[in-house]
Parts: sequence; C-alpha cells; structure tokens
Amino acid sequence: MKAIVARAAGGPEVLAVADVPAPVPGPGEVLIDVVAAGINRADVQQRRGHYPPPAGASDILGLEVSGRIAGFGPNVTRPFSIGDKVVALLSGGGYAQQVAVPAGQVLRLPDGVDVVTAASLPEVAATVYSNLFMTAQLQPDETVLVHGGTGGIGVMAVQLAKSAGARVIATAGSDEKAAMLTGYLGADAAINYRTQDFVELVREHTDGRGANVILDVVGARYLAQNLSALALYGRLVVIGLQGGTTAELDLGVLLAKRAAVIGTTLRGRPVEEKSTIMEGVRSNVWPLVASGAVKTIVDKTFPFAQAAAAHEYFDSGSHVGKVLLTL
Repeated sequence: MKAIVARAAGGPEVLAVADVPAPVPGPGEVLIDVVAAGINRADVQQRRGHYPPPAGASDILGLEVSGRIAGFGPNVTRPFSIGDKVVALLSGGGYAQQVAVPAGQVLRLPDGVDVVTAASLPEVAATVYSNLFMTAQLQPDETVLVHGGTGGIGVMAVQLAKSAGARVIATAGSDEKAAMLTGYLGADAAINYRTQDFVELVREHTDGRGANVILDVVGARYLAQNLSALALYGRLVVIGLQGGTTAELDLGVLLAKRAAVIGTTLRGRPVEEKSTIMEGVRSNVWPLVASGAVKTIVDKTFPFAQAAAAHEYFDSGSHVGKVLLTL
C-alpha cells in the first residue's frame, strides 16, 4: 500500500509517499480503508524526531482517521460490518491507505457528519473529553482556561466546556482569532496572548478567583503563569510541551492553593483505557456533534500526496481548527 513516510527527522520536506507493507489485523482489530487523516501536533513532533511512537505502534505518522471497514482480525466482538463508515483513534499509522486498529478505538460516524470531515474528530474529542471531564472533573459553573483556543484541541475544548455549562476563557495568537472564539465558538472571553497578560485577565474575568481548570498545550514556559491563574483547588492539566519540558515549580503556590498539576498523554495509553475513552466520546460527544451544539471545523484539506505542503501549512500556525489529508 501507499503511505507517507518521514525519510529523516526534520521539516515538512522529509515527508514523501512510499510503498510499505499493508497491515494485517490481529486479534480484536479491524482493518480500515482510510478516506482522510487528521494532522496533529504530535505528528509534527514525531516528524522532527522528538516524539517516537509507543512500543509496538506503527512508525508511520497519523493518530486519527476516517474511512470504511475493510476486514476483521480474529475475535472482534463489536457489531461492525464491511463498508461501515467509521473513525478511529490510533497510536500511529494514519497517513496510509489502510490501518489496523483495536475495535474498541473505532466508532461509527456521528449523525450528519460526512466521512472526510469526520477525520477531524477522534483525536481531539478523545483528548478533550478524557482530560476536561474524566481527569479534571470539570463541573457546571466552573471556569476553564483553554490555551491555544483556535487549534484543533482548543476548538473542541471551548465547545465541550460550554456545552457542559462551564465558563470558558481561551487564548489565541491574534485579535482575529480571539474574536472568532467569542463570536463563533461561544467562549465567554478571549485573550490575545501576544499582546495581553492572560493571568491578569483571567483574574479580572473571575473577580479575582482564578480558573478552576486550565487545559495547557504549552508546558514549561507557562507553568508559573498557569499556577498564578489557578483558583483554590484548581486543576492544571498539561497535555502538550510546545513551550518546553523543564521549569521550576513553586510548591508554596501549589500548596497554598491546594491545587493539582496533572500531566497526561493519550497516545501511549493501553487499549482498554482508550476504548473506555472512546465509549465516553460516543455517549457524550457524538450527540452534541449530531445536534450541531459542537461544530466540526476543518480549516483546509490537502491531497494525500501533498503531505509535506499540509505540514508546512500546519507549522505556520495560521489554521483554525483541523487540517486534513484526503485519499
């Protein structure tokens, strides 16, 4: 089959189409003919040589796909049929014509979503649902600060938090993106992190209390500011390291606020955990997508063979929502 491979660690130019062996579904796995694949920050980090796949996972990029069921390995108990339109959460292998994935990580499409657009959903829906609701236990009327509000994860986080009855403050890199967060996605407030102090504005929007939950994709560079922006008993959930991996933690601030700093990743979790998360997505996120309460936002699609151009566009940071590869 054809796949996109990284010929070396580096920039988008290292990506190229190559012939690779087709996957064979193992016990409990389904085979999917891929229609579209989502591009995620983790793909960029792997392309650069900073985020190797978990043991046993494909070294082909791609953590989410949409497509059609093409076959089954032994002992698949979920009621899928050949040709079913599905999405899948992967540990790798999505930039390819076919992928084999545990059946528990596969869901039928939400009602009303076409098979290409659906590729924008599984990774961000699973990431946001697991971190905001399963891990941080976000409650109605709490305030959540979402960093990177117009990225794929941010767009989903703003909408799911609002749907759950939370107050949402989000950061973005321009006034135009900030305006979209409040005007289109429904955030209660938006902050241009390039020109404004998010700690000061979070306190202003919460009458000095701070954010109950912070969903952070930046990491080390924001650690001290995030702690300052947290409310008493606040939960800082770090899911990305765009701003580095090492920072000094002021334990005095943490103890005084009775706060928690939590670091999580989705990619390396066991199949059982991912299956539980995806069942939560099916039950709690898909109905919101089907009703239109959560919008699917695809910024741009690129043909499969133009993966390098797609990564170059993604790296520019100009996108809002998801960037997809289509086969």
